[in-house]
Amino acid sequence: MIALEDVDSESVLRLDGSVQARAVLYLDFQRDGLTGHTVLVGNVQQPPLRVIRAFPLAGGAVLAHIHNVSGGLLGGDCLHMSVRIGAGASVQLTTTGATRVYRPRRHAPVTVQENEFRVAEGALLEYVPDALIPYASVRFTQRTSIRLSQGAGLFWWEIVAPGREARGELFQYECLELKADVEALGRPIAAENVRLEPQLRDVSSLARLGPYRYFASFYICRVGVSPQQWLYVEQQLRELAGRLTRWGHLLWAVSALVAEGVVVRCLAVHGYEVLPGLFAFWGAAKRILYGCDPTLPRKVH
Repeated sequence: MIALEDVDSESVLRLDGSVQARAVLYLDFQRDGLTGHTVLVGNVQQPPLRVIRAFPLAGGAVLAHIHNVSGGLLGGDCLHMSVRIGAGASVQLTTTGATRVYRPRRHAPVTVQENEFRVAEGALLEYVPDALIPYASVRFTQRTSIRLSQGAGLFWWEIVAPGREARGELFQYECLELKADVEALGRPIAAENVRLEPQLRDVSSLARLGPYRYFASFYICRVGVSPQQWLYVEQQLRELAGRLTRWGHLLWAVSALVAEGVVVRCLAVHGYEVLPGLFAFWGAAKRILYGCDPTLPRKVH
């Protein structure tokens, strides 16, 4: 467990009057051997990241909301979230709202968000955050690392908006970089490396987003499931993707990973169409892999 005194966290006041946050959120979930319920046993948090409590869900799982008490990410912020899920534990993580990356001051450093997840034997992580909204002039890097042990499960999606669409602020950020890697039993099974620079390369080209504004990825994994069952999962989700797709408005696609899972991709003109589709894929996959429906996240403010 990380001790509070070991956490390198600070707020730095710069000469131009801006404040850079450098903070860590550390969460440790374990399964109680007597009750079979998941409990939050370790919680080290420093502003602006905060988790108030873990709410019980059906089947002994828990739900935790990740708060950003500053309302979003500011220029030069460097935030690190580390989550450990012990053997047999079941955890759903969500945000209290969209993650807003605010317009930075001039010459502000790159804003950085680092996420690290470790899912132990037989545990389950459902990380279902709201959309990421990069404001104009933003330079943002996000790095996500996920390690899965034997029998571990993962449902993790990421939704990216073009900006403050209601204000007509579309793709006015300077640079958006999203990196992720997923390992199962020490073997790499997925990697993301997205870099969009709308001022340098037109995101509306067919090689990038084309006519679409929103994009999303949804990783579905369970270590130890047979290749034959994954073929069945892929087939069922592809049929669902075909039913949900509306060419020119909403595209869904499904691909198998090298092992232990599948990834669902989405391109959409309108953001409100993305989340219902993700819920549909989540439900279909969880019924096949776990024999039950997902619990949709409750929001708190």
